[in-house]
Amino acid sequence: RRYLGCPSLGRVSRLSVSVLRPASRAYLGCVFGALADGVPGAARPAGCRRAVCARRNRARHAPRPPESGRGLLLTSLDPCLDQARAKEYLAAIPSGVGAYSDSQGFRIVREQVADFISSRDGLPASPEDIFLTDGASKGVGFLLSLILRGGGSDGLLVPIPQYPLYSATLALQETHMLGYELDEAAGWSLPISLLEAELEDAQAKGVATRALVVINPGNPTGNSLPYDNMVECIDFCAKHGLVLMADEVYQENIWDGGRPFHSFKKVLMEMSPRPNLQLVSFHSTSKGFLGECGLRGGYFEIVGFDPEVKAQLLKLISIGLCSNTLGQIATGLMVQPPRPGDASYEIYSGERDAILASMKRRATMLVDGLNALEGVTCNQPQGAMYAFPSITLPPKAIAAAKDAGKVPDTFYALALLEATGIVVVPGSGFGQKEGTWHFRTTFLPPESEMTDVVDRMTAFHADFMGKYA
Repeated sequence: RRYLGCPSLGRVSRLSVSVLRPASRAYLGCVFGALADGVPGAARPAGCRRAVCARRNRARHAPRPPESGRGLLLTSLDPCLDQARAKEYLAAIPSGVGAYSDSQGFRIVREQVADFISSRDGLPASPEDIFLTDGASKGVGFLLSLILRGGGSDGLLVPIPQYPLYSATLALQETHMLGYELDEAAGWSLPISLLEAELEDAQAKGVATRALVVINPGNPTGNSLPYDNMVECIDFCAKHGLVLMADEVYQENIWDGGRPFHSFKKVLMEMSPRPNLQLVSFHSTSKGFLGECGLRGGYFEIVGFDPEVKAQLLKLISIGLCSNTLGQIATGLMVQPPRPGDASYEIYSGERDAILASMKRRATMLVDGLNALEGVTCNQPQGAMYAFPSITLPPKAIAAAKDAGKVPDTFYALALLEATGIVVVPGSGFGQKEGTWHFRTTFLPPESEMTDVVDRMTAFHADFMGKYA
């Protein structure tokens, strides 16, 4: 479990298998505000992508009458009306999805990713610099295995709060996690002065800092970095010879029009003079509005890496032969969706616009509700799928948590779960400024249920604060 035994999620597991539903329970199930997976929350997956994946998968074993090519099953009931996409994959992958692909991934998908990056940034991209992975997490693991040398003397600069993938992986690698605290009062900004101070402190302790991790848009903070701040990050890494690892999986989830998404690659290429930098950027099918977490699709692109280092990276990835093939196709469908004029464009664009508009409304509803609670403050999310409110807990609640052997924000999160069925992740699972308490929640519950979720949280919070006043 990525949240290192998160008590809230562990309790959910036990509640889920229980057949007891006491009358005191105000719910008949759990509202998953903890994980960025929309499917358990009844989010409808994009129909066109599901249809192409289904066709490509079943075509391998289907009857093969002459008129249907490689057994491609085409029906008028499929939500995706574009036959060309499925046929394109069939032609490019004649061995089917049951066979291994190249270790770097299907060539056709890597070309599609390169086209996507070129279109997004207005800059060239090469399929030779793109590696398809089982979600972004696997790609992060590969790069850390490449960068870190073992022995306990290396360090990695990681934001606080941070996605626990990094802290967990570094623990396994016996590597120092050098946490730099984002500035909550300034909208979770990234002060370069803190990076310099953390780097200097690590050097004094004999720790060799190898890379800087930046999550943009932020998880769990929901911030979106301004362009100038990104330039500062690039200059910092170039100055100190650090690899810049850009976790950009939420790039489609932008809610503040004043903070548009810029890729680190685009910012780097627009700088003059251009710094000498090794950059790797990650993307995933799990986020955005696609939300196909279980298909485990993703990629990373490398920029500025020496050919010999790149060869070693490919050798490392080849140990696992290849990433899962359906995840690769899902990645291709993510980066090359239907375009105007395609048969399924109207269906696709309608789904996309409806999902993103609904998520923005849900974000506003949730954060407005949180900010109305006593002792709770929450920045409006500029991107991603999360709110990360700060909560001021009464001294009696902190004392009760200590008596129960719990961290105070965990104590609060478990009480919320038991009383309402709403699942949040304590801020202590992500790291937070000493003396502060937070929790992370998503705005992925169905929009029709969001008012009820906020009402339940409001009633619980009032009772909790009154109990420990």
